[in-house]
Amino acid sequence: MRTLAIDIETYSSVSLQKCGVYAYAQSPDFEILLFGYAWDDGPVEVIDLARGESLPEELQNALYDPEILKTAFNASFERTCLSAFMGRVTPPEQWSCTAVMARELGLPGSLEAVGEVIGLPEDKQKSKTGRALIRYFSIPCKPTKTNGNRTRNLPEHDPDRWAIYVEYNRQDVVSERAIRQKLSRFPVYEKEQPLWIHDQHINDRGVGVDLNLAEHAVEIDAVIKARLLEQAKELTGLENPKSTAQLKSWIEDTAGIEVESLNKKSIAGVRADADCDAVDRMLDIRAGLAKTSTEKYSAMLRTACPDGRIRGLTQFYGAARTGRWAGRLVQMQNLPQNKMPDRDLDTARQLVEAGDLETLEMLFDDISGTLSQLIRTAFIPRPGYRFIVSDFSAIEARVIAWLASEEWRMEVFKTHGKIYEASAEQMFHLPKGSVKKGDPMRQKGKIAELALGYGGSVGALKSMGALEMGLEESELKPLVNSWRAANPAITKLWWDTDAAARRTIQTKAPTKLPFGMGFYKQGPLLKLRLPNGRELSYVKPRIDDDSITYEGTIQSSGGWGRIESYGPKLVENIVQATARDCLAVAIDRLERAGFPVVFHVHDEVICEVPIGVSSAEEISKIMSEPIEWATGLPLKADAYECEYYRKD
Repeated sequence: MRTLAIDIETYSSVSLQKCGVYAYAQSPDFEILLFGYAWDDGPVEVIDLARGESLPEELQNALYDPEILKTAFNASFERTCLSAFMGRVTPPEQWSCTAVMARELGLPGSLEAVGEVIGLPEDKQKSKTGRALIRYFSIPCKPTKTNGNRTRNLPEHDPDRWAIYVEYNRQDVVSERAIRQKLSRFPVYEKEQPLWIHDQHINDRGVGVDLNLAEHAVEIDAVIKARLLEQAKELTGLENPKSTAQLKSWIEDTAGIEVESLNKKSIAGVRADADCDAVDRMLDIRAGLAKTSTEKYSAMLRTACPDGRIRGLTQFYGAARTGRWAGRLVQMQNLPQNKMPDRDLDTARQLVEAGDLETLEMLFDDISGTLSQLIRTAFIPRPGYRFIVSDFSAIEARVIAWLASEEWRMEVFKTHGKIYEASAEQMFHLPKGSVKKGDPMRQKGKIAELALGYGGSVGALKSMGALEMGLEESELKPLVNSWRAANPAITKLWWDTDAAARRTIQTKAPTKLPFGMGFYKQGPLLKLRLPNGRELSYVKPRIDDDSITYEGTIQSSGGWGRIESYGPKLVENIVQATARDCLAVAIDRLERAGFPVVFHVHDEVICEVPIGVSSAEEISKIMSEPIEWATGLPLKADAYECEYYRKD
């Protein structure tokens, strides 16, 4: 099969970073400026579309020829832009993404960073001149007297710079092809490419959004915030009560206390020390001003395509350590939950859609909180359809119980599934069935389950809010000990995994773990085989001061550096990766069964299904079917139908 490597430079007045590639490419002024390409190992050519050259018929045909593999770094960008340019969808089945290849091997997500990390020769690396060129030619410019008040820079405005841009485009093709060739010696799991194709279809499909609801939510929030700001000014006399420094001084003068911080963790202490109604009222106002209930509505309005659907909500293999999807644009992974009764949700939604703030304030106390709860409901199916939402129940807890063969937990998941209650009973040697919802012991079981499964200790309990839940400091360490004693098989899995990784790093000999898992070395990579055959990669592993370390993207900074790990953290990677692979199977099954997925969040899948067709029961049954490579894993999925997205 012939390979066509492609890189394009484009222009649009719509912000790619803020609005995503689909809205970017559907802007009326979108255009492709440069089309760089290379056939197989042939020379790189650049077609200067901005200066009147046209795409040869051979290339136009090649974009739709199933016998020609199209490749690009972040291929979804090229594919989506070319679909807009050509006026018809370029099939993802004919594409391969080099960025996905890199991320699957634990490498960075940018062309420039990958070239540097894998040590490409200087003449094969991405040019470092690109950002300034993109700013100059590919996004609108500010009109000034100097530039004749134009809003866009064209090639004729700076021919020398344009010539550099052409070479920059050419070099990107050189770099992408060199990376692909170098990474091809590390073949990835064969089922990942079909899954990427599903992902592209899901992102192409998109999901409907209620733009009227979003617009009125933004307007209402602006009115509420303006009122709160005036109240704050009147109460404090400050010119800018949103200023932390000014507010700290006001509290100190008003209550006669010293205020070190006004961060979230300090507020309760400040309230207690001040013991002042005015301070309490101001801190309440400040909390209201800080609420970001409309940010996601604003993101919806920015990213919606002309047909009212948002596309590109997920990034395939966005989490390099596990392969899980990452949320993009509206960030579906952290949507606020809706907890009000369905009737209240419907009422609030109707009032916001009508822009009826007066009635909304009569019926609901916390308007910002109400708007926050309505965010999910802005996602809507097309007319004549409804959503069927299905999610795996306690998937990570089930997976770790299965991988470790923790028998009492397996029995829980094969029967009633109430892991918080059962965990408390197991930890404190209580009779089965004695811990009920609302029991303080259940709270201990819950916090232990949430915090301690991957080697967490007292710090993890605190981070999860154990003290705020009412537990005493003196209870935390015994809680850790009780959980580990109640879960000896899981604890053993942590340290068996740690020992196996160390042995392979030090001796280069393969090691085995349960369910076909294990470690082996492949060149500079430590490979971790998962139950389904997919592999996680750790770059340049070594033992430093008795710690397992490897190179990777540091989450806090986004830079490349050395990361520490150990058995429990590796088990967390395994569990989350295996849960992701279960979701991948579910998506594949649903798509093949004719239930289009419009988006998915964590372990939840949202399908858009015609009214009267199928049922929640059928969807949950498909999700719950046994998986061939996960014999004995007690999967369970729950599903429900809804006329707009919400939590059941």
